[in-house]
Amino acid sequence: MTSNTEYFARYEAIAAISARMLTAARRALWTDLMPLQEEYRHMVDALKDAETGVKLDEVERARKYDLIRQILADDAAIRDLANPRMATLSALFAGRPARVLKELYGAR
Repeated sequence: MTSNTEYFARYEAIAAISARMLTAARRALWTDLMPLQEEYRHMVDALKDAETGVKLDEVERARKYDLIRQILADDAAIRDLANPRMATLSALFAGRPARVLKELYGAR
């Protein structure tokens, strides 16, 4: 069983990494974002295991809600920043198969 102090330390660590991810996305440092996402996933998985048996009072529930709200806000902002980049990459890759076939077999 995890103490409430440890429990909130995990949530705060996740909030901190999500803030770092948002900073990387705002700076368009996409290669920096990837290892942060992996670290984030590991932290979330560890939190799932730690939640068993944790009892929160009203103040702690409000604190947890605030942390989750901040994490989700960061996630939404990251997605807003990443979606145009993903669309650009998709467009680049969409034309690639046709281009490769032309190169291999020539335009006839």
